[in-house]
Amino acid sequence: MDTWTFLSVLLALTHYVSGQSTIRWCVISVAEESKCKAMAQAFSSASVRPALKCVLAASKAECAQKLTQKKEVDAFSASAKDIYDIGKLASFKISAGESGSDGKGITYYGVAVVKKTNAAININNLKGKKSCHTGKNRTAGWNVPLGYLIDSGMMSVMGCNIPQGVADFFNASCIPGAKDDPASLCQQCVGDRTGQFKCDPSNKELYYAYDGAFRCLVEDAGDVAFVKHTTVSENTDGKGASWAQELQSKDYQLLCRDGTRSPVTDYEKCHLARVPSRGIVIHPDITTSVVYNMLTEGLQKSGFSMFSSADFGGENLLFSDTSTKFIQAGNENYKEWMGRYYHILKAMDCSQSDIPSQLQWCVLSHGEQQKCADMAVAFKNKNLIPNIQCVYGASVEDCMKKIQNKEADAITLDGGYIYTAGKSYGLIPAVGESYTGDSDGSIYYAVAVLRKSNRDIQRFSDLKGKRSCHTGYGRTAGWNIPMGLLIEKGIIRPQTCQVAQAAGEFFESACVPGADQKDFPENLCKQCIGDSSGQFKCVKGKDLYDGYDGAFRCLVENHGDVAFVKHSTVFQNTDGNNTDPWAVNLDSREFQLLCSQESRAEVTQFTKCNLARVPSHAVMIRPDTNHHIIFGLLDKAQRFFGVNSASGFKMFDSKAYEGSDLIFKDSTITLIGVGERKTYEEWLGQSYLDSLIAMECSASSTVFSFSSLLLMSIVSSLVSLLAL
Repeated sequence: MDTWTFLSVLLALTHYVSGQSTIRWCVISVAEESKCKAMAQAFSSASVRPALKCVLAASKAECAQKLTQKKEVDAFSASAKDIYDIGKLASFKISAGESGSDGKGITYYGVAVVKKTNAAININNLKGKKSCHTGKNRTAGWNVPLGYLIDSGMMSVMGCNIPQGVADFFNASCIPGAKDDPASLCQQCVGDRTGQFKCDPSNKELYYAYDGAFRCLVEDAGDVAFVKHTTVSENTDGKGASWAQELQSKDYQLLCRDGTRSPVTDYEKCHLARVPSRGIVIHPDITTSVVYNMLTEGLQKSGFSMFSSADFGGENLLFSDTSTKFIQAGNENYKEWMGRYYHILKAMDCSQSDIPSQLQWCVLSHGEQQKCADMAVAFKNKNLIPNIQCVYGASVEDCMKKIQNKEADAITLDGGYIYTAGKSYGLIPAVGESYTGDSDGSIYYAVAVLRKSNRDIQRFSDLKGKRSCHTGYGRTAGWNIPMGLLIEKGIIRPQTCQVAQAAGEFFESACVPGADQKDFPENLCKQCIGDSSGQFKCVKGKDLYDGYDGAFRCLVENHGDVAFVKHSTVFQNTDGNNTDPWAVNLDSREFQLLCSQESRAEVTQFTKCNLARVPSHAVMIRPDTNHHIIFGLLDKAQRFFGVNSASGFKMFDSKAYEGSDLIFKDSTITLIGVGERKTYEEWLGQSYLDSLIAMECSASSTVFSFSSLLLMSIVSSLVSLLAL
């Protein structure tokens, strides 16, 4: 397309969107239609453009259908919850939001309130506490707190059974309306104090609604109350009913998402969610400013009471009766416009149709197949859902492809493979491993281990001509991190991105399982020994020197001078922690770490002496799989089969099978939710991601970041345009 043709098309498109002559507004009742027609007449009389036309539909869902499929309407107003729901049915833009006089565009903030004297409580340790809620299925008391806890990975829900998830999380609660759910959800309710109406979703239950949930906290029936941001101020400092007359607002605080606490007046910064006011939904072809300008001009010039429904026999017709103005959306993408509230609603949006009949787990070896089969039986015996089914994959990449093609559903991968799974196969993390037992344990340290008696190696440059032991080709702690560090230090300089060749020239010999590839240096497999029968030498997943324990064993059995593993590998295989013949007599004090700062340290000093702090392994799934269901299953399972399980199947122990770290790493203490790290990029983190990108092509030429490449592309395009 030549320049003038392009400009002509652009001008024509601009004329179309800015020259919209009529906006067809969708209404969902006769009363709304009546108000809409009166508004259209008022706009016309005030010469407000575009003209307004009213189209009747039966529901917001039908409005959405008319908006995109039938193209019979152009715009309508909807609540944030309605916008979330129609987002699953149609493609649209947000033109504007409604707002009160403050211009914030929110209905309210959902907050978590605690007593100031209860100093130990914070948002991260609510598990096992007592809770007060406004009522089941209500926004501030149910959807916001539970959606936040599920989305953040703190609370798990198996099989979409949210009430059971709440019962498992809180020790006891008052959630009016939850009579048919686990008994603990109504345990803290009091009814009318005569024994009547306990847990009723009405004012007959004293702890019902906003004021009631706060009263539940005040009277020590709960440790935390989930309410809206105005609830405390409406029931303290002389305001509220008789029970609240002596209360002081300064005696209460809000729990913030970052783990801190704030005064109750600081709700704009310290809240669980900002619940948006209604938004204006428009057809994707219409420019957002056209509808926003029409509405604001109509509000200013027509004299029509757009935010009043009294004259038309209804409430909140077309717009909310509590709104006073329209504000610009800020972002036409409805997910961005809704912010955290979108993820909260998504976390609560779980139905039986989301639960797969089978969760097909991709396994890579005979030992893993055996463990998977036992896991499936163990889970089924505890009525855990969905059921596990084991699918054999020829390789890690084959498993990724199977998941992408819906021939499998899940596999646990390390950071290097997570990058490939996300970038090349579109997979996302669902569950992470923690090696410390807390939510910050979703990382480990890549380390270089030496024998303490080997004094020849004091710095990384001393590794030249030595023998090395690696967990596997392309793996995080055993390959990507140490090779990236050697490249960064300028110790090795790969030509034309050939890292393996550079490694082969640098080390005298090595064991790098998976390096048995055509055109790879043979010495990268020289120190490998194969399986117990001498077969499968240097084959990933089958050589005895494969993986963390294998790389350390390679060092122990004098097949290497350095082993690239993770920080816990030494401890797991020394001091009696591994009773296999090769490890049973090892003492952790016989080994040291080689630090990236060109020094050595004891193996206990891994937080200061390491090659990198890297993301843990994660269970990877397709994005169309509900990751909350996967975490719900595995979190429930680890209560039966985790580190504290007395007997029977053990999720984090592979001793009974051929190999180690099967399905999950044996060093896992607990499985954790992914929280806000919902994409492979967010899980890996930017610095680690940068190291992987650098490893993709570590040629002598400069490695550019994505942002710099994007900038270069933009500059190039501008130069081309200027040359026209």
